Amino acid sequence: MKTVITKKPEETFALGEELGRKAAPGQVYCLNGDLGVGKTVFTQGFAKGLGIEGPVNSPTFTILQSYEEGRLPLYHFDVYRIGDVEEMEEVGYEDCFYGEGVSLVEWPTLVEEILPETAIWITIEKDLEQGFDYRKITIQ
Repeated sequence: MKTVITKKPEETFALGEELGRKAAPGQVYCLNGDLGVGKTVFTQGFAKGLGIEGPVNSPTFTILQSYEEGRLPLYHFDVYRIGDVEEMEEVGYEDCFYGEGVSLVEWPTLVEEILPETAIWITIEKDLEQGFDYRKITIQ
């Protein structure tokens, strides 16, 4: 387990970028945290670390957004509005989780039963007493 403290969005972005550079095919990253903690900023950094230059936004209404132009494909899931795990089957999650790309899953606790045991959990927490942009990021 590793804990990183960031004090501005650029640092959260940089941590994502570092992990994106190290990502390997078939890895699944579970991105846990409340609304507004910086999951999208982290994901944008992660995408940059994979060499993805275009805009990366949260796929809130589509469940899955794919980015193929990096050194590995990035499958970005946002399952916040998912009604049933069967919806994950409809978008072909298995091909993403067990394929040649990297998957990043926001709100992973909603689909925990289908996540691989090898998934890497990243929890982002804020603490307003420490400052508006303070984030505690735990990787396990």
